[in-house]
Amino acid sequence: MGFLFVEMQVQNMSDLQQPLVRPKRKKVLVDYLVQLRWIVVIFVVLPISFLIYFGLYLGDVKSAMKSEKRRQKEHDENVKKVVNRLKQRDPKKDGLVCTARKPYIAVGMRNVDYKRARHFEVDLSAFRNILEIDKERMVAKVEPLVNMGQITRYTVPMNLALAVVAELDDLTVGGLINGYGIEGSSHIYGLFSDTIVAMEVVLADGKVVRCTKDNEYSDLFYGVPWSQGTLGFLVSAEIKLIPIKEYMRLTYAPFRGNLQEIAQAYADSFAPRDGDPAKVPDFVEGMIYTPTESVLMTGKYASTEEAKRKGNVINSVGWWFKPWFYQHAQTALKRGEFVEYIPTREYYHRHTRCLYWEGKLILPFADQWWFRWLMGWMMPPKVSLLKATQGEAIRNYYHDNHVIQDLLVPLYKVGDALEFVHREMEVYPIWLCPHRLFKLPVRTMVYPEAGFDHHHRQGDTSYAQMFTDIGVYYAPGPVLRGEVFNGAEAVRNLEEWLIQNHSFQPQYAVSELTEKNFWRMFDGSHYEHCRRKYGAVGTFMSVYYKSKKGKKTEKEVQEAESEILEPAYADEA
Repeated sequence: MGFLFVEMQVQNMSDLQQPLVRPKRKKVLVDYLVQLRWIVVIFVVLPISFLIYFGLYLGDVKSAMKSEKRRQKEHDENVKKVVNRLKQRDPKKDGLVCTARKPYIAVGMRNVDYKRARHFEVDLSAFRNILEIDKERMVAKVEPLVNMGQITRYTVPMNLALAVVAELDDLTVGGLINGYGIEGSSHIYGLFSDTIVAMEVVLADGKVVRCTKDNEYSDLFYGVPWSQGTLGFLVSAEIKLIPIKEYMRLTYAPFRGNLQEIAQAYADSFAPRDGDPAKVPDFVEGMIYTPTESVLMTGKYASTEEAKRKGNVINSVGWWFKPWFYQHAQTALKRGEFVEYIPTREYYHRHTRCLYWEGKLILPFADQWWFRWLMGWMMPPKVSLLKATQGEAIRNYYHDNHVIQDLLVPLYKVGDALEFVHREMEVYPIWLCPHRLFKLPVRTMVYPEAGFDHHHRQGDTSYAQMFTDIGVYYAPGPVLRGEVFNGAEAVRNLEEWLIQNHSFQPQYAVSELTEKNFWRMFDGSHYEHCRRKYGAVGTFMSVYYKSKKGKKTEKEVQEAESEILEPAYADEA
């Protein structure tokens, strides 16, 4: 049997087109700076991160102690400050409007180069309060800087949670709405923005509006997601809540095969071919560790009573000394399939301590038992501090020799996407997380394929096409082997593949898209309609302007202020 398994693995690998052959790369000074970066992280970044996290926690506790009435009053006062600040802007001499947040604060790895040019800042730093938990409407009203750690700390003890809880503690509501957000429950509820009930937005002229899917500002409601805050300032959001239980019953199922077979097994894990809804799990994700090895995880909410029954295993993965989650899941490849119960909040944030597997690159020994016991309580380093302390040379090194990309791909094309990533980048582990892409009344920036509802493919329904987020985060194989790797070229090739396959690239990541290709990937028609209708043109930056790599020139600033816009090149399906 062992010989047969090896033979099958060899056959699977032979079916897969091998990565490109590359010459060896000569080391330069920045390579050694990156290798020794752990010194700065341990003695500077980790201690300061811990102090910041503790300070934010105290602020959250202080906010929770206030009455809802007082929080709402403070919110209204802060909204007035935003309105007054916008009215102070002189369009003839002040730059385009953006938040006053420092460029390195964003969790994403994209360079916030637009803030290195002339711009007009509005401070939104006070908007970090949970305003209301409405148990009758099952809605949480929160401000945009409320993060996932804060909201789960508040709602989980009530046996309530957001329908989609993005995994990392630091991810904020504003970023997840204006950008994109996903979690293991997205195969049911869609992306984070699909769970929004209402948004409060300050427009370019200072007008404050509440938009929902069926009021007079419904076009703005559908326009804000993926707009990167370029239609107005989001100052609060009402988000769908769901009832939950105390534990997650998680099944770890190993699967071996080639990448196409892994993709099919992954689809089968949450989208039963017979369409039986009883077989659909509450949570699902997959991790691919090599081109032939993966672990597929499915979860169901479980009560305390069930979790504590004799023979059941409870694993509190949130403790600082515990093995990192992705490494714990990997043990299924040796152990075989197993089941355990994880406290629900700890399950939500299972990837926070190790930042998926990026922590292994930042601190190569941080996954060792001695480090976890001695210093694991300070993990993770704050992403903003990692960026603030890396300098220009290291930042450029990461852009060229490191990959952090999410690919939103139709479920039936996941196998093809995995093979493409293997050939071009050879990055492992890879994260898989499914999500619905709903058919909406208007065509937004991301949208399902035309006619998907007639094909009846696995996972699709009449109202939503099933997509998958393929998370590609790590140093590529060529870099780890000391070979030449052209990161910009690899990303350009990836972006062209996404365009050709009706797939999307979230804009938190480094992008090489030209403006024409940006609008080949995304549909700009409804977005441009909202830009013009609500006065954003010439006041707020355009979404491509914010996403474009490189520092903006004064000419670019002037053209944007003068409403000189390129057309949106949305391909008609």
